[in-house]
Amino acid sequence: QVQLVESGGGLVQPGGSLRLSCAASGFTLDDYAIGWFRQAPGKEREGVSCISGDDGTTYYTDSVKGRFTISRDNAKNTVYLQMNRLKPEDTAVYYCAAVDYSGTFLYPRLRPYEYDYWGQGTQVTVSS
Repeated sequence: QVQLVESGGGLVQPGGSLRLSCAASGFTLDDYAIGWFRQAPGKEREGVSCISGDDGTTYYTDSVKGRFTISRDNAKNTVYLQMNRLKPEDTAVYYCAAVDYSGTFLYPRLRPYEYDYWGQGTQVTVSS
């Protein structure tokens, strides 16, 4: 069964860093596209970053470009989101998601409806 488990969230001061992990099981990463999303209270779920199953092409929403990095380790079947220079507005529950798509990206896949499988989420709080 396809399963995704996020970890690595927590409380961090502005300007600090966190690395989120998404451990995948039941499928092989190079057969699936993976996205990171976040949702703050009262707001719509927002696509943060995605990585393709084919060639590892990545995209980022403008608000995190230059600060966040998505990567994958196929041997560990794990996707990461390295978050640097965190800001209070980054505070949200972060989710990883997967869809059975093994090709490259023709466009950024940062819409929730483009994904079929979701993890449980991990809380990220950025506050002084």
